[in-house]
Amino acid sequence: MSEIELKFLIEEAASKGLWARAKASKLISGKPTTRMLKSIYLDTPEHALKQAGIALRLRRDGRRWIQTVKAGGQLHGGLSQVGEVENPAPGGRVDIHAIPDMAMRDKVFHCLNGASLRPVCETLIRRTAGEVSLEDGTCAELAVDIGEIRAEGRSARLAEAEIELLKGSPAKLFDIAQTLFPEGGLRFSRLSKAARGYLLSEKGHIDPPLAPRNAETVPLEAEQTAETAARDVLRECLDQVAENIAVVLKLDNVEGPHQLRVGLRRLRSAFSVFKPVLKSPEGDRLSSEARWLGQEVGRVRDLDVVAGEIVRREAVAHQDEPTLAALADALDAETAARRGELRALLAAARAQAFIIDLARFTEARGWLSPNDFEQTGRLAQPVAALAEKALGKRWKKARKLAADLETLDPQQRHELRKELKKLRYAVEFFGPLYPEKRIQPFLKRLKKLQTAFGDLNDATLVKTMFARDAASRLHEAGAERAVGWVVGASQARAEHSWTGAKSLWKDLEETKVFWR
Repeated sequence: MSEIELKFLIEEAASKGLWARAKASKLISGKPTTRMLKSIYLDTPEHALKQAGIALRLRRDGRRWIQTVKAGGQLHGGLSQVGEVENPAPGGRVDIHAIPDMAMRDKVFHCLNGASLRPVCETLIRRTAGEVSLEDGTCAELAVDIGEIRAEGRSARLAEAEIELLKGSPAKLFDIAQTLFPEGGLRFSRLSKAARGYLLSEKGHIDPPLAPRNAETVPLEAEQTAETAARDVLRECLDQVAENIAVVLKLDNVEGPHQLRVGLRRLRSAFSVFKPVLKSPEGDRLSSEARWLGQEVGRVRDLDVVAGEIVRREAVAHQDEPTLAALADALDAETAARRGELRALLAAARAQAFIIDLARFTEARGWLSPNDFEQTGRLAQPVAALAEKALGKRWKKARKLAADLETLDPQQRHELRKELKKLRYAVEFFGPLYPEKRIQPFLKRLKKLQTAFGDLNDATLVKTMFARDAASRLHEAGAERAVGWVVGASQARAEHSWTGAKSLWKDLEETKVFWR
């Protein structure tokens, strides 16, 4: 039996509002029921079951004990899909022989290899559940779990909502979620209760500490189809974007907006490189939404860069010039105000709908079109063939923009910088398909060139920012001298970097490309 459910972390205080919203939107007609569930997860002392991707659970539900084995679980974009078998467990005793599925039973016996079982953790959960439905016949169970996980003498609170599919398409779970969570900030649950219990036992917490999330390498393989490669890359982009939205909402860490903007840019690049395969209007719409959100995040990130990196750098280097510190303080105040505006936007309906729609698109194959008769062939093509075309296209565009490098004006330099960034994202997406020795010379030179172009962008950013509406507030702070200082210093740094960039471009252009 396969269990498919969409999982979210929630605030305990928000659980009552969730049921009120379900009733008001006519998703639920009956009254939800509440019961206490005690679950015990067991494993060998070496956690052999965990290593094999198996969870063995004894659960007390009222007077009944049930033994459950879960295996082959996947959890992406909040959507959990796992194989599950269960059987009665009289007296709350484990009985591996009683597992009804022979293949699952044999796999568990093989993992145990005669080793004894012992409790790893337990959960005590107050579950409120009710059936929800859509007009098209989709049925699901909405369960709100409030309680705690215990392991090794430790305990941690957990508040989670699950929408388990009973009848219909998994894509419809996201429709239900959109109704239940229209705004207010949203976090997909990325771990099962078993995984949280193991984490509590081993690390002392049930969730990794919230922190800015950098992009991670997607381990693509040459044997993959273009479709599964697109799915895997989009999953990574979704994870980076969704996690950093939570970071921006809850933390003041300046890396939050930075990594959120990076994630949104990578997402747009992913939509671009996979467009010849997906050819999806919904993908185009989501890319457009990512652009909108990236611009909003950029307003905070740009202030962080100017205030925290550029102006503070000058203030530290020239402490005999007090107006520089005053300018940085004024920009910090501006940044704090903008951060508050961004948080309100991220918790509002449009941003929340974007994340849910992106998860639906990625996990429910939202690119499929029954009227596109050539789509099957495109999706089934080897990813290696797509990679060569995509990388070649990006490289060709970059070389075209850099053809008359000596004569480029600031705007043309900016366009080249953006194209180099897109090229780097494509290299990072498809890099695992090629031997690392072939990639590194090209990627190393590309990164150096991007660093040089970063100083050019900083100079443009400084000049633009102080010419906008913030200038009036800074003028009131008496920071005209500091503004002139920072603009001049940034321009000097940019010109120096531009001289180096021309040499770095030549090095890159002479480097053998790795994809041919």
